[in-house]
This record gives sequence, structure tokens and C-alpha cells, in this order.
Amino acid sequence: MDVLPGGTATFLLLFGLFLGAFAARSGLRLLRVLRLLRHGEHVEGRCADRRVVDRGSGAENRYRTEYVFAFRTPDGREVEFTDHAPGPFGYEVGAPVRVSFDPSAPDRRATVAGPGAWGPVLMPAVFATVLGLFSLGLLAAFAATVG
Repeated sequence: MDVLPGGTATFLLLFGLFLGAFAARSGLRLLRVLRLLRHGEHVEGRCADRRVVDRGSGAENRYRTEYVFAFRTPDGREVEFTDHAPGPFGYEVGAPVRVSFDPSAPDRRATVAGPGAWGPVLMPAVFATVLGLFSLGLLAAFAATVG
């Protein structure tokens, strides 16, 4: 008995599109970070906080370390933000970091990516590539199944 109408072909299509959406999201994150590195303003910041976040009992990796970074804009405003995967060893609280930010929205668009912290570039690049290739494989299998 088939659970889905169309059986395997429908599964391949839906799962391929699902993974493709995550690949596209990671690709967009990568483009935003690269745009900030190239065209954003760069200032000296610091690691403001390092906290452990409990993701719930159902999560495989229940606890995750989250880093909060802070910097001061040229007009004197203090901004705090979190960034993805700052690096393999993380940061100590108070450690200096290079922050790239969009002056039109510094509280929403900032990153610590750059020399010494390539995690915010590498993680979305790996996810976009791996999930994108897997998605393309599933969609190619769907096309072969249907046609």
C-alpha cells in the first residue's frame, strides 16, 4: 500500500524540494555574509557573552554554545548580535573580533566572518553545497522515475 499518491516519485519530488529549500536558505545566508565582508563597514568588536543554550530533550545535540558579539557603530550606538559557528574553538568573553556590518541595519546584518573566523562562511557553504547536490540527485531520480 502506498502512503503517498504516486508513491516513490512523489516522495522523491517532495524530499528533493524540501532539501532544495534548505540549500537555497543556506546559499542566501552565504551571499549575505560575503556581501558584508566585501561591502560592509568593518570595526573592532568583542565577544560579549558565551552561553549554553538548551535545545530541549528531543534534540540529538541537546546543548549548544551560543556566542554574542558586541560592537559600537561610528555614530556611537552599541549593538549586540549572535553569529553562526564562529570557529572551531570559539571565543573567550572579551576577546577582540573584527565585525563587518551593514550601516543601514547594523542590528540585523552583522558578522564576525573573516580572518580567524571562517565558520560563518564555511558552514553555509557546506550546507548549500551538500544539500543542493543531494536535492539535485533526488530531483533527477524523480525525473527518471516519471519520464
